[in-house]
Amino acid sequence: MLDPLFTFLAGFAVIFAVGAVVSRHAVNAALCFLLCLVGLSGIFALLEAYLLAVLLVLVYAGAVVALFLFIIMLLDPRRSAPSKFKGLSGLAAVLVAGLLIAGVVGFATRGQLPAPSLTDVPASGASLKAYGEALFTTYLLPVQVVGFLLLIAMLGVIVLSKKFTAEEES
Repeated sequence: MLDPLFTFLAGFAVIFAVGAVVSRHAVNAALCFLLCLVGLSGIFALLEAYLLAVLLVLVYAGAVVALFLFIIMLLDPRRSAPSKFKGLSGLAAVLVAGLLIAGVVGFATRGQLPAPSLTDVPASGASLKAYGEALFTTYLLPVQVVGFLLLIAMLGVIVLSKKFTAEEES
């Protein structure tokens, strides 16, 4: 039962990831990204990584995508000027497509990755207590720095999206 469910969730995630990249409308791209994250969360649940599945839905799907949608609504992408980098973006697309094809061909010709021996892998992160202890001791400073950077980014978005009138500028 797990193989068809994994195939369905992987296809679901890939389809909506492609939809997020290809979509020309920013709100549709953000919603496709949200559904892609839900598919990835289901794959984590199949791998019995329930904490990661729930955190993916809560943090990324809940907070980050909501912030993306908030920013999109504030910036109003319909009033933006047309892009001047048409040729450069086409060149970048061809380069990325070539790299993707080279990676797929390289992976297909070499075969599958070797499975690691389960006796060599240490059993780390098996409990929520170990996650919490590592988060609030070893990784406290990086977590605080990331939180501070997100706060600065949020304030920057608010300042950039504020529409000034001629009286406020003088």
